[in-house]
Amino acid sequence: MDQPIQAWQQPRGEPSLEDVFQSVPVPAGAGWLRKAFAFLGPGFLVSVGYMDPGNWATSIAAGAKYGYALLWIALLSNIMAIILQHLAGRLAVASGRDLAQACRDAYGKSAASVLWLFAEIAIIATDIAEVVGTAIGLNLLFNIPLELGVIITALDVFIVLLLQRLGFRKVEAFVLALLAVIFICFIFQMVWAQPNWLGVAGGFVPSTDILHQPGMLYLSLGIIGATVMPHNLYLHSGIVQTRTLGETAAERRTALSYVTFDSTFALMLALFVNAAILILAAATFHKAGQTGVVEIGDAQRMLAPLVGSLLAPKLFAVALLACGLNSAVTATLAGQIVMEGFINFRMAPWARRLLTRSIAILPAVVVTIYYGANGTAFLLVFSQVVLAFQLPFAIVPLIQFTATRAKMGPLVSPNWLTALAGITAVIIIALNIKLVWDILFQA
Repeated sequence: MDQPIQAWQQPRGEPSLEDVFQSVPVPAGAGWLRKAFAFLGPGFLVSVGYMDPGNWATSIAAGAKYGYALLWIALLSNIMAIILQHLAGRLAVASGRDLAQACRDAYGKSAASVLWLFAEIAIIATDIAEVVGTAIGLNLLFNIPLELGVIITALDVFIVLLLQRLGFRKVEAFVLALLAVIFICFIFQMVWAQPNWLGVAGGFVPSTDILHQPGMLYLSLGIIGATVMPHNLYLHSGIVQTRTLGETAAERRTALSYVTFDSTFALMLALFVNAAILILAAATFHKAGQTGVVEIGDAQRMLAPLVGSLLAPKLFAVALLACGLNSAVTATLAGQIVMEGFINFRMAPWARRLLTRSIAILPAVVVTIYYGANGTAFLLVFSQVVLAFQLPFAIVPLIQFTATRAKMGPLVSPNWLTALAGITAVIIIALNIKLVWDILFQA
């Protein structure tokens, strides 16, 4: 039945990102290609979180120490991401609420405040990775000291502010341009590294080795934490609503198909980047016996002699810096959605960005001053593990809401999709429990 959306949707309060809400028109009666182009964008902003500097540290460490063996974890993480980001988009399209708003509606203010705190911890962990990654990129390209580079990252607030004032499509265009730079950089580096493609194919075959090797499990959980990021679920459910989604069930169902195509396509490109980082580390460092490489700076400096190209280290640094700049944009948007949705508190984007960035800069400055570059790898990997621990607090409500017909109406998740998402949640939670057990009780 082609019923109006209002028949099942009862939005309350202000919409997500009110200044850009439904600001991107979708042409009525247009062909598939024009509509697909209109919806293209949110998925690429979400994909940024799946290739941020935190991914680099975990993927480099995994490739250097274990070769191609953990490629299947990257693939598994990407499949999880596609499922969960689809659910985030489905929630937004069907209910007109982002995940934070839906939590506040369902659980009340007290529980929402606790979940907001967890979400903020996740965003700060993400920000720490971005601060360190961007500082390393500035150091590698311009020889700027890490301590100074960390402080310079606070200036990204002005980039975000300018882009938001120019319109949401400009934000998406900026992100897409930097993603293209990252993609091209890794294509060249993969060609120069000449990986063992049979080994690469074998790396995508699942293995139970992670259950017997705590170090491998730790890196696997770091990869999952760096890939499936909790703030991305809030982000996606908010920015999808920058489009005009229609008023009837049929229009929303059509919109959902475009939203799903956008996020799935973008996340497949993110898988290429994540896999490329791990493959590059395996084909160079692991092959040369340098299994202890965990520092991004060390990896960049060692690339030239191992791949035989002086340009490779520069492209590596350019891609890293592009990742850091992109993450600055998406973290700001996610922070707004989380704060507005959970506790209904609205703050100017520049003030919000400056606050979270200041909190993230403090541990980054302390680590770089006292431990130098040697401490940055630990901080990056640890931040990704923190993200993995926050995931259940975003995933479980998301699965619950999208499986509830009272909230979703005709667009409620089918049973098979809810089951797949449930399996994803169980895997993540089980890995978290296993990691805690190993940390507490291993000899």
